[in-house]
Amino acid sequence: MVYRQEYPRPQLVREDWLNLNGEWDFAFDRDNVGMKEKWHENANAFDLKINVPFAYQTKLSGIHDPSFCDHVWYRRSFSIPKDWGDKSVVIHFGAVDYRAWVYVNGKLAGFHEGGHTSFSFDITDCLTRGTEEIVVRVEDPSTDETIPRGKQFWKEKSEAIWYTRTTGIWQTVWLEPVNETRISKLRFTPNIDQGDILIEFDVLGDYKNTRAEFEIALEDEKIACNTHVVSASYNKHLIHLYQQQIFRTGFHSHGWNWTPENPRLFDIKIRLFDENGNELDKIESYFGMRKIHTENGMVYLNNRPYYQKLVLDQGYWPDGLLTAPTDADLKKDIELTKEMGFNGCRKHQKVEDPRFMYWADKLGFLVWGECAAPPYFSENAVARLTKEWIEIIERDYNHPSLVAWVPINESWGVPFINRDIQQQNHSLAMYHLIHSLDTTRLVISNDGWELTKTDICAIHNYNHGNKDEIAKYEYYKDSLATKESILKSQPAHRNIYADGFKHEGEPILLTEFGGIGFKAGEDAGWGYTSVKTEEEFVADYRRVMEAVYSSKILHGYCYTQLTDVEQEINGLLTYHREPKCDLKKIREINHVWHRQIVEK
Repeated sequence: MVYRQEYPRPQLVREDWLNLNGEWDFAFDRDNVGMKEKWHENANAFDLKINVPFAYQTKLSGIHDPSFCDHVWYRRSFSIPKDWGDKSVVIHFGAVDYRAWVYVNGKLAGFHEGGHTSFSFDITDCLTRGTEEIVVRVEDPSTDETIPRGKQFWKEKSEAIWYTRTTGIWQTVWLEPVNETRISKLRFTPNIDQGDILIEFDVLGDYKNTRAEFEIALEDEKIACNTHVVSASYNKHLIHLYQQQIFRTGFHSHGWNWTPENPRLFDIKIRLFDENGNELDKIESYFGMRKIHTENGMVYLNNRPYYQKLVLDQGYWPDGLLTAPTDADLKKDIELTKEMGFNGCRKHQKVEDPRFMYWADKLGFLVWGECAAPPYFSENAVARLTKEWIEIIERDYNHPSLVAWVPINESWGVPFINRDIQQQNHSLAMYHLIHSLDTTRLVISNDGWELTKTDICAIHNYNHGNKDEIAKYEYYKDSLATKESILKSQPAHRNIYADGFKHEGEPILLTEFGGIGFKAGEDAGWGYTSVKTEEEFVADYRRVMEAVYSSKILHGYCYTQLTDVEQEINGLLTYHREPKCDLKKIREINHVWHRQIVEK
């Protein structure tokens, strides 16, 4: 049986943990009446087995049923390892879509709403220290268009750009033993202009008379050892890393700074001691020294202009949907993307597994982070999306690979934003909320068109036409040529900026385009344009990219897309991650552009 075994939280690692992935009992509760009150008395109700963390709609779950079911139940038994002693026990869920009630030995341990972020409950008081039982009740409203759905379709069969739903547990479930006094909410903020790393952390429990010791290393070389006296639950500690050594800075080269070409990561160990020197907690983590900002109409990485060559990545797999079959599959996607000459991705309408972000940090790969959008606007939709974004930023703040946040895409969830003041205010609120929580990244207010206040003018344009549509192609090329032509263009018949807003000097990037459909096998489907052979595929990719090459204003791009997904066949790779052509040819075309941009 396939299941995910790797450590699920790479940004805060403790030595002891217990993976609860694998076979669980499972039940459909299609009427939401048969088990709601008496599930613990109905031993026969769990008539199926499921392979966690794969949703019941997937092949890897062992069930593979794509039909609607808004209420499902999970159950499994476990035992606490004896060497955990009498420590407190926390249960962690990587993600459960959409609402989850967690019971341990018949007691409600906690409730969480939101399908894309991690949550945890201290279950110590629920334990018997014998054979334990966990039951999870899940509610996932299949047709509710006011919850963040992203590409999960609210109709039963996939079509166009929407795909099969994910219901229930879809990331790792695990247990962790902890002392009552321990570290939580670890946060790293690099400052490359000063050469400092700011460490913020909370201490739960009795923090009085405790101290934290930090040990930082780079490539196994110890850089700094500091001690911090804990005087409050919230703590802030600054460590200087450059130490007046010029080659550690980015002045002559990358130095100790993180880039896709030079993904240097610092390892850090943090130990918490009581007044008698007893170790209360020990965690391991990492960080990168990275800065992203805009200036003079360009994006700067570590104070140098940086041209982003991104690919749109939906993060779907044929056998696991939103859940990658293995950790190696997450790594492979990044490796294949880099092999084609891209330096990052826009993770589209999905909050990706922390393991993907770990590999992006490790391998050197830029990421634009998104959240699934609700299809329709309402006050409930605003509240639900806002809650998830607060949790997303808390979870993923420390990843140096993450350089931008995209709270809204193509006016999804704000369909009347062009003139509707309330929906414009929602866009503005999301922009300012994210900046209030994270000052280290760029925020794109409405990726595609009808932008409000934004750090990047991100436009989508698929109007390149087929190879024999010469006039259409020339118009497409002209529409990308200058700032003026871009700002007056109306891709998809939408204004680039919403009424009352205008371009204020921010960098202009083409963040969706291409989408060339190529059958590549027996799969049927569609793309924005189509070709029939590998040779035509490469030629059309070159043709579309040449239109972008010729632009005098674009300072980055995001090509659609990395892989085919279900009925969409417009990927550079098939759904099973097989190349549709010699990837060296794609890399050559991408590098030609890079050379031309440098020459400009």
